[in-house]
Amino acid sequence: MSEFDNVTAPPPPPTGTAPQEDRTIALLTHLSGILFGFIVPLIIWLVNKDKTDKGWLNDQAIESLNFQITVFIAFVVSWILAFVLIGLLLMPLIGIANLVLCIIAGMKANNGEAYRYPFALRLIK
Repeated sequence: MSEFDNVTAPPPPPTGTAPQEDRTIALLTHLSGILFGFIVPLIIWLVNKDKTDKGWLNDQAIESLNFQITVFIAFVVSWILAFVLIGLLLMPLIGIANLVLCIIAGMKANNGEAYRYPFALRLIK
């Protein structure tokens, strides 16, 4: 096993431009993480996972889902750490990072670019 086996996967190569409908749904998928967490990305992925023409949309839904699961885990850890007061400092930082990164991802997705969050556990592939 080499040191490069655990590197973040690059976005898939563009296979033309994504249809406007897919770009809009991807935008909503990323932005929904701000309010609804991982629920909307999970629904979008489950609805479209077997459709071969929705590859780009599935990739963005999985990316958003993985990031929202990571944010959820971070909130749970910070809640546990709140008993030693460190978590109280982490919770607002996690919330701000979630807000900013979801907006950036939504803007990129609306432009048809495949976005990768800078830190996310890749639990679903």
